[in-house]
Amino acid sequence: MSKETTDEKETKVEEKEVEVNIERPQEKKQSKKDAKQEKKAKKEKKEKKELTPLEEKELEIAQLKAELENSKKAEQEAKDQLLRKVAELENFRKRLVRDKEESVHFANTQLINDLLQSLDDFDRAITASEASRDFDKIHDGVVMVNDKLHSILEKNWGLKKIECVGEEFDPIRHEAYMMEQSEEYDKEVVIMELGAGYTLHDRVLRPAKVKVGKPN
Repeated sequence: MSKETTDEKETKVEEKEVEVNIERPQEKKQSKKDAKQEKKAKKEKKEKKELTPLEEKELEIAQLKAELENSKKAEQEAKDQLLRKVAELENFRKRLVRDKEESVHFANTQLINDLLQSLDDFDRAITASEASRDFDKIHDGVVMVNDKLHSILEKNWGLKKIECVGEEFDPIRHEAYMMEQSEEYDKEVVIMELGAGYTLHDRVLRPAKVKVGKPN
């Protein structure tokens, strides 16, 4: 194995020295930084320790004032939010009342429109009767209008006339105004209609006024 020459040894020594010289400034810089931070921390700790009782109380009071101010701001924000919600609720309530009133006022719009057709028919019948003075035509016109009105109310609104003559007396559907006793009756039966009765969607709206025949 050949021995290293003097020049080769010197070169290696120089390379090591260069590496050492490169690394040392970084280490030195880091040490300086650490020392500076440590010094700063000690200084802050010292300053904190050096506060007098009066200064500590003043600091505590300042912190409490800041917290109180923040609490006041939060309280005011909560109050403002509450007032907004109350105003929104009041507006909503007013809108509901207004909508309900409109609903009541215009709930029967379609019914009125249907009735207007019959009113128009009555107007035409009256006009025709004034021109002709024909009783039969007047009668036929009135019957036609009456039938048409009943048909509209039953078809569109569920209003139906109670059929009663010949039916067994029903105190729910019939209201007895007159009574007739006879051997020809084996049960209470309606023998005459005195006033029309009506059901609305199969519920009795107004009972029919009737004369009732009953057995002896």
